Amino acid sequence: MTVGNQGGTPTAVRRRLRWLLPALGIIAFLLVGGPLGSLAGKVAEVQKNDSAEYLPASSEATKVQELAKRFVGRESLPAIIVYSRPSGLTPADRQKIAADVRAISDRLGDKLAGPPLGPIPSADRQASQVVVQFAGSDPQKLKADIKWIRDRAGDTPGLRGHVGGPAGILADLMKVFDAINGMLLLATAGIVLFILVVVYRSPILPLAVLGVVGVSLGMSNGLVYLLAKNDILTVSGQTQAILDVLVIGAGTDYALLMVSRFREELRRHSSRYDAIRTAWRASVEPIVASAATVILGLLCMLVSDLKSNQGLGPVAAIGIACALVCMLFLLPAVLALCGRVAFWPFLPRFGSRPVEEHGVWARIARLVGARPRLVWVATALILGLFAVGLFRLETNGIPQTEQFIGNPDSKVAQTDIGRHFPAGAGSPAIVVARADKLPEVVSAAQGVPGVAQAVPYAPVPPPAATPPIATPLPKIVDGLVRVDVTLAVPADSPQADDVIRALRAKLHALPGADAQVGGFTAINLDVQTTAQRDRKVIIPLVLAVVFVVLMLLLRAVVAPLLLIVTVILSFFATLGVSGVVFRDLWGFAGADSSFPLFAFVFLVALGVDYNIFLMTRVREEVGRRGHRTGTLAGLSVTGGVITSAGVVLAATFAALSVLPLVFVAEIAFTVAFGVLLDTLVVRSLLVPALTVDAGRVVWWPGKLRRQADPEGAGERQPELVP
Repeated sequence: MTVGNQGGTPTAVRRRLRWLLPALGIIAFLLVGGPLGSLAGKVAEVQKNDSAEYLPASSEATKVQELAKRFVGRESLPAIIVYSRPSGLTPADRQKIAADVRAISDRLGDKLAGPPLGPIPSADRQASQVVVQFAGSDPQKLKADIKWIRDRAGDTPGLRGHVGGPAGILADLMKVFDAINGMLLLATAGIVLFILVVVYRSPILPLAVLGVVGVSLGMSNGLVYLLAKNDILTVSGQTQAILDVLVIGAGTDYALLMVSRFREELRRHSSRYDAIRTAWRASVEPIVASAATVILGLLCMLVSDLKSNQGLGPVAAIGIACALVCMLFLLPAVLALCGRVAFWPFLPRFGSRPVEEHGVWARIARLVGARPRLVWVATALILGLFAVGLFRLETNGIPQTEQFIGNPDSKVAQTDIGRHFPAGAGSPAIVVARADKLPEVVSAAQGVPGVAQAVPYAPVPPPAATPPIATPLPKIVDGLVRVDVTLAVPADSPQADDVIRALRAKLHALPGADAQVGGFTAINLDVQTTAQRDRKVIIPLVLAVVFVVLMLLLRAVVAPLLLIVTVILSFFATLGVSGVVFRDLWGFAGADSSFPLFAFVFLVALGVDYNIFLMTRVREEVGRRGHRTGTLAGLSVTGGVITSAGVVLAATFAALSVLPLVFVAEIAFTVAFGVLLDTLVVRSLLVPALTVDAGRVVWWPGKLRRQADPEGAGERQPELVP
């Protein structure tokens, strides 16, 4: 008797203290996540948004950028102030402009690479422009100064004053990215909260899930800040926006899978601790496989030649890793402590029947099982029809001023510059060549169609210099000379790219000149060219990585091949629809060259998630029920949770559209539409229909290929899920 009591006491104590381990886990996460989360708001301080920051070292524009510093002593970024009056500038206007130039010199002198250039009157006498060369290209330092110039330039009634050029564009970009920590996060969290409340019909569980997601978001942003501050990786405003929605979307997806299995197990176990233990064991493999697929796919970006892509890969991978850790360890601890109360007021009672046994997904499973070949053939044809829209998708880059949705000041300024001056004024192409070949270089450059003028670079004398130098001598540094080439077309246009290509071809052909072409337009061109190269290298690499992960997860070769084919078909269908929407509905000028790569990485890595969630459960059910019945049962029981996950992820990416940037809006639509297409069509119809129609060969060469179906399995209905 005594022995029995002694033996039972430790067990009773363990039962009473089972809450202690989850509580300690939550405390540990808060101790780690709290300090990291406090750094999350500082990510904007370490962002690098200048396109020159992302060029590969081997780029011609990068080499010219380094050589050009020798002529001005330091890196510079031009802002172009353009003043205009349709009826012609008045004497008072000219006095106002001259006063602005003096004020800029007095206020910003130590921040400039040299004195302002201008005023430069237009030939029609309706406009004048001033070029202000800022020292360095730190957007955080530029914002306040550009705003001050804009306020001063636009304070005269009837006289239009706007600030454009690279510095003006960068300042407008920073204004957009400043909204990330406020408007974007608020919109995303609100959308996710609404969806979770609709899915769970509970006020408690959505807040618990969002709380855990918030911890993972704070941890990921804190880690990114520390790494970027120490120059270990590069982060831009665009990258941070993608990181935030990716962590919220993917983290919520993993939470939905864990919570769904927990609710299922609460019906089978009287103890919440036993239920969460079983749910964790059943969920860990698909969640880890899903996260590994996304992380490895994102890390493929490291082979990119663009620093922006190299930065996005590890930044987003860190976010997914933080979401994975929180959903596998922090969320189960929260669920274990809450138990059935988390689902209040619709509590999953022990022994009750899951709705999945008789719900809409059971009916869809019966539809797929009845005519599998018709279902997958019809679905594939519809996706192929969607893909026809690829002919409407232009991915050769868009002008920088066209990357904004709306009319920011830099876009208005560029319009005024193009109306009154050579369109490329203020953002010249920079040619660096041997000094002894200067006459040949200038002559060759001026002979290129689309070039307005080519002028050897000479330092601008200070305003007080006496006597004035009528024709300053070209500056020679280490036997090199610089030539500024003004284009006759807008510096950020596709036509300007063509001029740069022609200019490079002609100057490279000059014997002994060693001429190289850089500058604003050349930087944009090299970024687009490198992006096109990246997608040819990275896309096959991502496919190979995803295929390997699927093989290891499913212990098969044929099933992963089928899944890869369906994902590729879904990707092309999504791009086709996107091409029609971008050009024919929204009227965008086109898409960035990196758009297909970003879309592919997100759609394939994230789209495969839902196939992983489905096929891991199918594999489990096939082992118990047989191939056909197991496949349909897997579809039936996972339909609700996967659809909810897809809607959440699509909604979080759609929230990116609150940022008024064309590239972000295009990524937001494409990923949101593609995820919904994967969730509602590919995973719900195409994949299960193909799996049923192909038979057990999909599991070759694994043991499921050789396993015989239980007797009568072919006649069982998919709604009979235990």
